[in-house]
Amino acid sequence: MYKVYIWFLNSWLFIFVFFLTAPAAESQIGKRFPPEKRVITDTVTGARLTFLTSSLINDYLTPDNPRQWTADGKWLIFRSLRLPGETLAVNENTGDIVQVTDGGYMPVMCLSVKSMKMYYMRMVLRQPGQTSGGPVQVVEVDLERLFSDSGAGTLKAEKEYQKVCGIIPAGMSFGNVMALDADDEWVYFILSEEEAAKHNPVDPAAQSRSGIGMALKGEAGIGRISLTTRETEIVVVVPFGIAGLQSDPRNPGEIIFSCETGEGAPQETWTVRSDGSCLKPLSTPQENVSAVQGAPEAGLRHFSRPADGHWSVADDLAGNIYLINTQSNEMLLLSSGHLTSVAVNPHPSFSPDGTRIVIRSGMLSGNNRSTDICLIPLTEKE
Repeated sequence: MYKVYIWFLNSWLFIFVFFLTAPAAESQIGKRFPPEKRVITDTVTGARLTFLTSSLINDYLTPDNPRQWTADGKWLIFRSLRLPGETLAVNENTGDIVQVTDGGYMPVMCLSVKSMKMYYMRMVLRQPGQTSGGPVQVVEVDLERLFSDSGAGTLKAEKEYQKVCGIIPAGMSFGNVMALDADDEWVYFILSEEEAAKHNPVDPAAQSRSGIGMALKGEAGIGRISLTTRETEIVVVVPFGIAGLQSDPRNPGEIIFSCETGEGAPQETWTVRSDGSCLKPLSTPQENVSAVQGAPEAGLRHFSRPADGHWSVADDLAGNIYLINTQSNEMLLLSSGHLTSVAVNPHPSFSPDGTRIVIRSGMLSGNNRSTDICLIPLTEKE
């Protein structure tokens, strides 16, 4: 009887561990979903809106990722509740939707500007919903091969498309932001509070021109991991919170980050080299708002600018999308009606060639809660 009891417990333990660690049966890298592409006309502005998704499942962009398009300009990366914890891509021309991760679980990824590669973070234990506790893998996805095999119906095992490029030690990464260097050599990440506290912060007070950047005390920092040697290093530790992190796609080794100043307060933008040198503010909060907005309009937020820097796009609290000429301060309403009842922001982002923007839209939401991926052309810009 005792042996039977032990066998019974061990059997259930095996089943529990299996379902806890195994990916869902319906989740497979390269899986395709039917196109949902729709084109409608904005009744207010007349803009031709292309909805790349149009379900009630809730699809959304990754706002911390400055690049939403793959290197060939044909696919956009997004997240969806149709596959919680995974990342998908939608083809802008055909509307085809393809699953591009297997075992993602962390909504943190970035795209290469040089090749059809995507990088994302995942916990080593790969448990859905896990947010702390273990080392973090940096995984590379070969999108070109994946899209080709998925389209041809010749999908192979997950390991043929994904590979681990390095592992960030347990407790070192904050886990919610990553950035890929312009030369695809380094992945940058925000340090955890515990890791930042182990290092002496630099004193940038003399370099700050506003003092607002020092509003929130406490150490924060940036780390990096090499995609070739897998080594992790500390870039810089500062005595204030870090709210966002990006790399400069045109300048290898350049990191841009914002100082956390509290909810509703303007942010100060800083830059540092990947070796920790040349730490300096790019703008004070007042200069940052003026330069990006191009106009003192209240309520504008979530700005994005293309490479030429002459234009900016922003949303407001009502779900309107504006195009802004940063030289003349002129503003043009591109589209409206994209807010849902849960106040999800559109987070506009420019395409790499600056001819269109992508937003998270609630315009088609039948339940007034879900959102879709929507493209807005910028013919007015010309």
